[in-house]
Amino acid sequence: MSGLVFILILIAALAVSYRPLGDHIYRVVTRTEHRRPERLVYRLVGVKADTEQTWGGYARSVLAFSFVGVVFLYGMQRLQHVLPFGNGRDAVDPALAWNTAVSFVTNTNWQAYSGESTMGMLLQAAGLAVQNFVSAAVGIAIAIALVRGFARTRTDKLGNFWVDVTRVVIWVLLPISAIAAVVLIGGGVVQNLTDTAAATITGGEQAIPRGLIASQEVIKHLGTNGGGYTNVNAAHPFSNPTAWTNLLLVFLILVIPVCLPRTFGRMVGDNRQGLAIIAIMGTVALVGIGAVVALEGNPSGTVPTAIGESMEGRDVRFGVSDSAVFAAVTTLTSTGSVDSFHDSYSALGGGVLTVNMLLGEVAPGGVGAGLYGLLVIAVITVFVAGLMVGRTPEYLGKKIGTPQIKLASLYFLATPALVLIGTAVTIAVPGNVESLQEGGPHGLSELLYAFASASNNNGSAFGGLSANTPWFNTALGICMLLGRFLPIVLVLALAGSLAKQRAVPASSGTFPTHTPLFIGMVIGVLVLLVALTYLPVLALGPLAEALG
Repeated sequence: MSGLVFILILIAALAVSYRPLGDHIYRVVTRTEHRRPERLVYRLVGVKADTEQTWGGYARSVLAFSFVGVVFLYGMQRLQHVLPFGNGRDAVDPALAWNTAVSFVTNTNWQAYSGESTMGMLLQAAGLAVQNFVSAAVGIAIAIALVRGFARTRTDKLGNFWVDVTRVVIWVLLPISAIAAVVLIGGGVVQNLTDTAAATITGGEQAIPRGLIASQEVIKHLGTNGGGYTNVNAAHPFSNPTAWTNLLLVFLILVIPVCLPRTFGRMVGDNRQGLAIIAIMGTVALVGIGAVVALEGNPSGTVPTAIGESMEGRDVRFGVSDSAVFAAVTTLTSTGSVDSFHDSYSALGGGVLTVNMLLGEVAPGGVGAGLYGLLVIAVITVFVAGLMVGRTPEYLGKKIGTPQIKLASLYFLATPALVLIGTAVTIAVPGNVESLQEGGPHGLSELLYAFASASNNNGSAFGGLSANTPWFNTALGICMLLGRFLPIVLVLALAGSLAKQRAVPASSGTFPTHTPLFIGMVIGVLVLLVALTYLPVLALGPLAEALG
């Protein structure tokens, strides 16, 4: 019952936010005038704000901006021991610094370290938290560029990357973060510059890391980032002290991805299209959340059965159901934040969490990434529908021909290739299995989850994998880079090809893309493609463990 109440409150809050926030983002990304704070940023960076870019120029800007972010964050980690507010922390190991820099720039926030013992306050606030803002803004900018590809005709321009990122940070992410941080502080989340020791009941002292936690907690969830200030992430009482702060964090994860379809509908001039996209997201999300809650609410084993629930790996503040909702939401989006230990979930429950990521995190997905990922699936769906009736497929007035379907197919295949090849090569390299907490099917599940998390830019982990090794730091870092920027380049190329087309007027043979039939077809295509791609490895991992 508590899980049902949690979900109903969450749905109501998101429904109330859908229209106002979606409209606000629409106004931010479509207005022509540049306000004073924006003009200041443009002068500092040297941006010609009124000059729009082709898809190639937009992509080069994304890659250049992200490259500088990786170099800057890597340098901060390597120089931490000489920087102020380092709190006595040593310089971060080169392999770990590389992995962490790539992780935060790609919006993955995979952490192969303990935050409170590795990172000082300056690095947390000026390094990691800053990337939480800008990496989230990059995802939204890419989604907006793709929507412009559908909305515009006979042009090779998709907007200006620097303008889009600046506006999203200043007018969307910063205001919401400031308000939500104050609310969290009122709920007991720590926000100070103190790193102190406390007296224990035995007369000794214990280090109690504190710091600028509330401000980072907000943007790590709002931007679907997930990197925790402490090792136990959102299970730490300084980060998430009560049941209602837990609900607020889940709301922050979902609010922008859920509201972006409204922005999409406004930009293409048909709000029904946005409602169709949110219906797809909502259907898949409710199935994923409901499956995890149901599976974790039926414990197996003598002790869990006797007490009525399995509390291993869960915090008593949240219980099984709220923890299950949090876990499902973070894997349905590209958010690595956790308030429970996923390695303690049942075989099938952990399997559903893995499948949530393998779906491409489109329900509703990460900020921006969920929308553009689902639009690519919609393109594939209308192509399949066109083949079924023998017509040239169209979506939002644009013909889906050979170039478009090739780009969409490459987009879909990129992440599975990284997940499956990464998992297979890791098993084949001697010594890597020693990083696993367990062998057999559960060990394979740990590996599969890790590479699914890195390649989908999620960042969460089962927790049983010792990932701070040269191999995993390097291999997962490569998966994060390719899993982020290869799809982005393909999406921008798709947007460029669509923007050049003229609008095709709807006819009697046009497949309506706002109807329940279209919604059902998109869900069917998504599930079928994922099943055909991943079912063999899932059968060897979580399914084999459950049946065993």
